[in-house]
Amino acid sequence: MKDGYRLVWADEFQADGKPDESKWSFEVGGNWHNRELQAYTDHLKNACVSGGQLHVRAVKEPCEGRDYTSARMTTYPHAAWQYGYFEVRAKIPCGVGSWPAIWLMPVASKQGVRWPLCGEIDMMEHTMAHPDELVYSLHSEKINHMRPLDQQRSTAVYSPGASREFRVYGLEWTEDHIAYLLDGREVCRYERNGARDAETWPFDQPFFLILNIAVGGFMGGPVRDEDLPFEMIVDYVRVYQKA
Repeated sequence: MKDGYRLVWADEFQADGKPDESKWSFEVGGNWHNRELQAYTDHLKNACVSGGQLHVRAVKEPCEGRDYTSARMTTYPHAAWQYGYFEVRAKIPCGVGSWPAIWLMPVASKQGVRWPLCGEIDMMEHTMAHPDELVYSLHSEKINHMRPLDQQRSTAVYSPGASREFRVYGLEWTEDHIAYLLDGREVCRYERNGARDAETWPFDQPFFLILNIAVGGFMGGPVRDEDLPFEMIVDYVRVYQKA
């Protein structure tokens, strides 16, 4: 825990079976952006708690016209936060075509505010196209991956073994900056730099947390079926805010 913060929400995944329904919901279906190939479900085969850990799995099976199923878990509508320190200890999959992510979206995105105007905070993304890199990004109307490079906020950090070992993914989000930490060490930071317009910095509103594994898509790339199932194992999720 970072100095000056207190724990306000956590899941330590102590009860086997379905993830705690008072903390997590599932976004389900097969109609997703980014050319992804999975349908998301709320089935135990795609998300279950066992032995004190959460197991999120993408598997090869037909569903809703897709060839794969996976899980996309979210704290909405149960919990959302404005600013704080977020920490997730997890081991991410190493299969070709996997696209695991730990990220945050605003409550406003559920209330009709379109992307990217609503904003998005990507706490961690990984693909086997660059197996020794972790990607940290911010998205807003004026800074997003669809714009020229000088109008993007995305950083790849070298982290060999990220898909073979547990890492602690951290995010410190304040009124003035958003910083990313890996095993307690800051690896990337985006400063507000005085921006007050929502088109540049829409990060002064409540966001909820998402855990998921996408299959394929523009970032996941071609899928090697023999590598499935893809599995992300999560030890804990903790949220702190300043005391």
